[in-house]
Amino acid sequence: MLQELVIHDFAIIDHLAISFDQGMTVLSGETGAGKSIIIDAVGLLAGGRGSQDFIRTGAKKATLEGLFTMTKNGTTADVLTEFGIEHDDQTVLLQRDIAVNGHNVCRINGRLVNTTTLKRVGETLVDIHGQNEHQELMHPDRHLGLLDEFAHQSIAQTKQAYQVAYQAYRQTQQALKKKQQNEQEWAQRLDMLQFQTNEIDAAQLQAGEETQLIEEKTKLANFQRINQALQASQMILAGEEGNAVDQIAIAMNQMQEIAPLDTAFQQIAESLQTAYYTLQDCGSDLNHELDSLEWDEARLDEIEQRLATITELEHKYGDSVAEILAYGQRITKELQAMQATEANATELEEQLAQQTGALTQLATELSQLRQQAAQRLEIAVHQQLKALYMDKTVFTVHFTEGTTQLMSTGIDKAEFYIQPNPGEKMRPLAKTASGGELSRLMLALKTIFSESQGVTSIIFDEVDTGVSGRVAQAIANKIYQIAQHSQVLCITHLPQVAAMSDHQYQIKKQINHDRTETTVQKVTGQQRVAELARMLAGTEVTELTSEHAQELVELAEAAKKKL
Repeated sequence: MLQELVIHDFAIIDHLAISFDQGMTVLSGETGAGKSIIIDAVGLLAGGRGSQDFIRTGAKKATLEGLFTMTKNGTTADVLTEFGIEHDDQTVLLQRDIAVNGHNVCRINGRLVNTTTLKRVGETLVDIHGQNEHQELMHPDRHLGLLDEFAHQSIAQTKQAYQVAYQAYRQTQQALKKKQQNEQEWAQRLDMLQFQTNEIDAAQLQAGEETQLIEEKTKLANFQRINQALQASQMILAGEEGNAVDQIAIAMNQMQEIAPLDTAFQQIAESLQTAYYTLQDCGSDLNHELDSLEWDEARLDEIEQRLATITELEHKYGDSVAEILAYGQRITKELQAMQATEANATELEEQLAQQTGALTQLATELSQLRQQAAQRLEIAVHQQLKALYMDKTVFTVHFTEGTTQLMSTGIDKAEFYIQPNPGEKMRPLAKTASGGELSRLMLALKTIFSESQGVTSIIFDEVDTGVSGRVAQAIANKIYQIAQHSQVLCITHLPQVAAMSDHQYQIKKQINHDRTETTVQKVTGQQRVAELARMLAGTEVTELTSEHAQELVELAEAAKKKL
């Protein structure tokens, strides 16, 4: 259930905060006042597509927040758990910012998420139906999905098993098809991968090898310079006469004798002592380097040949040894997979035949369950249509016979058919039903689905457009019935629908400081009667209109007790 909705800088809304209750809530107001903007905001919170056009003129971003309550172990809780989002207190806070630079920031219970995750969670909380939503009924390819939605509990396990098996079937089918499509291309690819893996394996490359070889080559190529520098340095530091170490030792001894006389002398003596020991270490290091220094022309040739091999491989497979090794790992996996397929082509055919048989059996079971559910749906729809003054209309689910093609949804092709009037032929709903009939059929289906879907909030955005009289009252009764199972928010221009609501908000548009703003006010008591009178009469409300509005409220209360 949607408890709180807060909107900042969204379309013509500067700031808006609304609290909602359980039951049926109506949003009413003149055309263009901003009723649908509020529904748009809820839709974006539920993961709808965002746009910079929603941002109020002059603002840097639009901010939306919605606080929802949920059942403890319902679908929403399962989805939140799936994404690792905490939900200990059975509340869900959805937040979304849309910036002028196009960036979207989405949060669920304070945690940053992407719009895909927001949509996954949002669709378990909110179900929005606009005035053109019944157009879904105009697309026969969506009718099977609607049937599955109705039959969810009875077909879920079989449908899940079928979809898992179908994915495995498709993978085997594609692997076999890929091999059979072009045997020559397959063989060429196999040969090339074999050659490349052999070439890389034969090189026996080691990570970091190239850097080490370059360092070693540099030393060998500069042997004379290194040898001369080491010998000259060693002679200066530790020659037979007048070497630097001995000279520093003399200076150190001299300064140590006078060090007690002045702290400055003491510091100089200590510095000379440090230099003396440092130079002694340098001398030892020079001796070690001279002892280990060796000219090896054969080793230099070997290094150059190895580097040439590495360079050649880099031109083919990557810019470094690390990239060559990574490429080698990738093609080795591909080669192994192709070799397995090459060796098991017959096995693939046998596997595909087995999977086809098992999948066909699951598809047949799923089809039988759907046909049983279709019969239940037909009965349920007939019952709902009676209350919507379409009791003569016959509704059926038509399955295309003889279909055996295995599809992601099974083998069924289903389409809704209706017979609007007795004596006429059953015809496809999409080609036969009028706008008013489509609206009532959609509402009948939603009434049926609302009891089993578990969605906490259902929103109707002017689904009653184009109807009046007793049909309008019937639609009002039906929406009220849906509200007994789920919170319903309804935008309407029909006073009959508004009168049946448990709560009513009046949406107004006003101009402040040359800026258009939308405001919301909850109407109760005589304020509500006045709003209903406005809906009845339009601009001029008479005493008779007010009396009619009061009568509508009383009739609605009586009707609620009977439903």
